[in-house]
Amino acid sequence: MKRIVRKEEGLTLTCLLPEGRMENGAMDSRPGLIYFHGAQEEQRLPEKLLEAANTACVCISGEDWNRDLTPWPAEGVFKRGENFGGKADAYLALLTETIIPRTEEALALIPRFRALAGVSLAGLFSVYAAYRTDLFGWIASISGSLWYDDFLAFMRTHRPSGRLERAYFSLGDRERKTGNRRMARVEDCTLEAVKLLREILGDGGGERAFFEYNPGNHFVDPEGRMEKAFRWLLREE
Repeated sequence: MKRIVRKEEGLTLTCLLPEGRMENGAMDSRPGLIYFHGAQEEQRLPEKLLEAANTACVCISGEDWNRDLTPWPAEGVFKRGENFGGKADAYLALLTETIIPRTEEALALIPRFRALAGVSLAGLFSVYAAYRTDLFGWIASISGSLWYDDFLAFMRTHRPSGRLERAYFSLGDRERKTGNRRMARVEDCTLEAVKLLREILGDGGGERAFFEYNPGNHFVDPEGRMEKAFRWLLREE
């Protein structure tokens, strides 16, 4: 895939484009487009999968996770750690009003779908964004921090965008085994979040809101977990 690195508003955008469908710098057919938070510096993306699915991926880095990806202020989970800033609405506005339009214009992209995917707090942000904007029809929350204070209450009293078509969730099967009482709720909260979305989407069989376990704790096999999420999102449309 063709790799282009861009800078916008203090963020670094690593853009992967299906090279076989590039002509004179522009796409000759409408690709899908995944915006992803959470790729580690040396992490490999599933390029063959993206290429085969005619899908571009924009990996975003440089954001302040504790501030930009949390929906409202909350105490930190560690005694000496910083509190959560709760500025997700401002960051989402930056993405939807500035970063995404500029990126798609610069890359000459008119995507056939937009997905928002993320790991940990970025997984929480992906779900939150589905309730705040109709820009993303697909979302993925990989080991998402759905234990976040009052997030389930938010989901119970709000509805996601009418454009939401696919929602992927995964957790490590040992993530609940932590000494932190708030974070230990992650499995119960994630299963409840999936149930709520299925009810809203009329999805009894898990075809639109899907959940699966991965082996291990929060930090095991980030590349494999990301590829599984992308593969589910990119199944036949």
